[in-house]
Amino acid sequence: MNQLFFPDERPKVENLSRLLACNPFTSERRNLEKGILGDAYEATATPQTGNFHRRLFSPNLVRLGVAAKLAEKARSSILERRATEKLSARDFSIYRDLAFLTIFDEVREPFIAKIEEAHAKEADQGDYGPVFHSFAERFEWFFPEKEKLVPSDYSATHLFAVFFQVRRAFFHVFDAIVGTSPALETLRARVWESIFTHDMLRYQRSLYGRMGDVTTLISGPSGTGKELVARAIGLSRFIPFDEKKGRFTADFLSAFHPINLSALSETLLESELFGHAKGAFTGALQDRKGYFETCGPCGSVFLDEITETKPEAQVKLLRVLQTRRFQRLGDVKPTRFEGKVMAATNRDLAEEMQAGRFREDFYYRLCANRIRTPSLTEILQNSPNELEHLVNFVASRVAGPDEAPTLTDETCSWIKRELGPEYPWPGNFRELQQCVRNVLIHREYHPDETTGSGGQELANDLATGKISLEELQSRYVTLVYFKTGKYEETARRLGIDRRTVKKYLDADLLETLNEN
Repeated sequence: MNQLFFPDERPKVENLSRLLACNPFTSERRNLEKGILGDAYEATATPQTGNFHRRLFSPNLVRLGVAAKLAEKARSSILERRATEKLSARDFSIYRDLAFLTIFDEVREPFIAKIEEAHAKEADQGDYGPVFHSFAERFEWFFPEKEKLVPSDYSATHLFAVFFQVRRAFFHVFDAIVGTSPALETLRARVWESIFTHDMLRYQRSLYGRMGDVTTLISGPSGTGKELVARAIGLSRFIPFDEKKGRFTADFLSAFHPINLSALSETLLESELFGHAKGAFTGALQDRKGYFETCGPCGSVFLDEITETKPEAQVKLLRVLQTRRFQRLGDVKPTRFEGKVMAATNRDLAEEMQAGRFREDFYYRLCANRIRTPSLTEILQNSPNELEHLVNFVASRVAGPDEAPTLTDETCSWIKRELGPEYPWPGNFRELQQCVRNVLIHREYHPDETTGSGGQELANDLATGKISLEELQSRYVTLVYFKTGKYEETARRLGIDRRTVKKYLDADLLETLNEN
């Protein structure tokens, strides 16, 4: 059995094959590209924030057309040998992956145009028939049926849907997570795995229709973009393609259903989620479907501030996660929930469970997939140029691309001069946005005096390593005392005696916490 690829091509094609399955936001991806391209690799052409890179996915490989050249060469060789030589399973797998990479790049611009059009119209109602027709022709060219080359577990229709999902995911992950620091690269990689798992090929074969059963729990400080992360996942779920109609079976922009649980009363919350029957409560004048009912199999319900729910509501939500069934308020008929659940909180869940405010069984149903959004302090740590990059991003959104450079310079100069490099940004990215807006309007930004006190300031100081052990003890004891209000309870929680609590209590910090 002769080999399809020459010995000097083998390392390159093996790396290209592995590339198809790996996470594009990890060091593994960069190392594979280096192995493929050698001296032609450009570090600045790795996927980064920005429209150029969002479009190209892998600028290094696209720039040189590596996969396409090897795939077309391999196809010619396969067809020439088909009658006399048997192709090894491994060589066919490599050929399949090279062809997939080539087709994925060829459909890049049509897919991006459709995604951008959908966002502009706030609905995905486009006709994908012409795009699919071209796609199917290329699929048939690489895998002609008469030559019995169609790969098992794949069809043109299914691959079209998977490739559109990958393109949407890349588009929306970059929209949600801007910046290039290690903390943000880690977050992007984590979000990608939340959509596709760590093994893209297994996902394409069998998991694409099962990820709705996996709940996602997003935690992190306020202002760090938890809903943006959830939205990126929700807009990037798999949606089947209907070849006869030339359309996808669902509108991806209508598939994300966010609800802030802290903003609703208990009755209204249940009505929003479960729906209600006519007469279920005062004001229920007609039957109404809730989010769990309107969310289709390709959709997601995002429960923000999940720790604000009362235990009774947690029990009902737990039942939905366990049985995938629910009932409208005032109705006994069970209805099946077919979508995905995501939830978010800025609270310490271990503390909430210990205090009895959050059910452990509910937590263990939610935490199948956990994502943590980093604070702005963590993002800026060891990445001094990241602040300017983020300010420029905000400035472009606030003032437009033409004014962004000037506004960026003004804002960064103010931050450097008035706030300093050690400013903890307790409001995180949300505070940075307001800083840019303040500089735009008033040419200055003065943080609220109450900003940064308490637990968030302690977390920021710990992250930057600028707090002494004695000061850490004092501030931590004070924070626990502030929550308990009693020396005895503070001592019990910390495993110390009352005298030690009094010794380390910071009166000034306690006064500030009480004022806030």
